Amino acid sequence: MSNGDYTRQPSPPTPPLPLPRNHRYSPAMVAAILLSALAMTLIVGVRYLIASGGFSLATRVRQPGLYRGQGRQIGREIGWSLASAAIYGIPAGVVAWGWQARGWTRIYEDVGRYPLWYLPVSVLLYLAAHDTWFYWTHRWMHAPRLFRIAHAVHHASRPPTAWAAMSFHPWEALTGAVVIPALLFLIPIHVGALGVVLSIMTIMGVSNHMGWEMFPRWMVRGPIGRWLITASHHQRHHEQYRCNYGLYFRVWDRLCGTDRGLGDFGRDFREKQV
Repeated sequence: MSNGDYTRQPSPPTPPLPLPRNHRYSPAMVAAILLSALAMTLIVGVRYLIASGGFSLATRVRQPGLYRGQGRQIGREIGWSLASAAIYGIPAGVVAWGWQARGWTRIYEDVGRYPLWYLPVSVLLYLAAHDTWFYWTHRWMHAPRLFRIAHAVHHASRPPTAWAAMSFHPWEALTGAVVIPALLFLIPIHVGALGVVLSIMTIMGVSNHMGWEMFPRWMVRGPIGRWLITASHHQRHHEQYRCNYGLYFRVWDRLCGTDRGLGDFGRDFREKQV
């Protein structure tokens, strides 16, 4: 026999031992989930304060006196909004932990994983899905009993200010908190594109409530404005309640006959001056 006949062959790798059942719920894992939820709550809260504070400051510069006499209302809006930040932050934090630690969700980091054209498409898919969810849950919240229980908190802002974007009763906040985390399990999205979605969501949520129009008149009154929701459109919802339910696009309002055009900022301001 040759020496090669006596060469020891490498043994196959030993399969990993199964984890003990209680390892799935170890104190360290629970602590990590709680820490992630707390961190995300702080992020959502700080993001709200920065965005609403920034637009409120812009209002003082562009529309002096617009929020005069609304100090108590603004304090209430901030209180409800910070409570909503926790309701938004907890599921977001759990999902963020699952993405990092367990590979949950369809978030991806390698920009080459999908064609480049998919980046803007994924943003539009998320916005369209979110807008659809928002439209129908918003209409649901205007059912008389639900309105009294929950949605009346948001409509207590008369007229709303830049601080009212997240001023929701906890039950209503819960309906808004689940949609983006749920979409992350269904529709692939690059982490950067997700940041774009969240930025648009924040900016539109705040600017639609601030009581004046930041977009140029040609855009609001032109063909683009026929399909995009801006502060002028959402103002009409806070004037008449049973119309203009959308968040980003006027598509569902037009399809369902609930689009009532644009509101009148000038009238609200004149009434306040009187």
